[in-house]
Amino acid sequence: MQSSAVWLVLVLSLLGANLPFVTNRLFGLLPLRAGKPWYTRLGELFVLYFVVGAAGLATESHLGQIYPQHWEFYAVSASMFLVFAFPGFVGRYLMRR
Repeated sequence: MQSSAVWLVLVLSLLGANLPFVTNRLFGLLPLRAGKPWYTRLGELFVLYFVVGAAGLATESHLGQIYPQHWEFYAVSASMFLVFAFPGFVGRYLMRR
């Protein structure tokens, strides 16, 4: 059960980190008239980091007691989320069309 919960959070992280770069819709739902600028993608990435973190926290609380985290955990998890966003960033900005 715990290993499937870990895989679920990892898959959600990969999807959430790449969603801002894959689509021109706001959070994949709301269409925008004139595309999506970089700062909107950055804001989406920021919000989706907390959404995935909330999903991980809910999964952890469902499995048992929540372990208290310190700033180091959040620094590492934010860095991992940015690394997970790399394929979407490369596909959006660095690949030749």
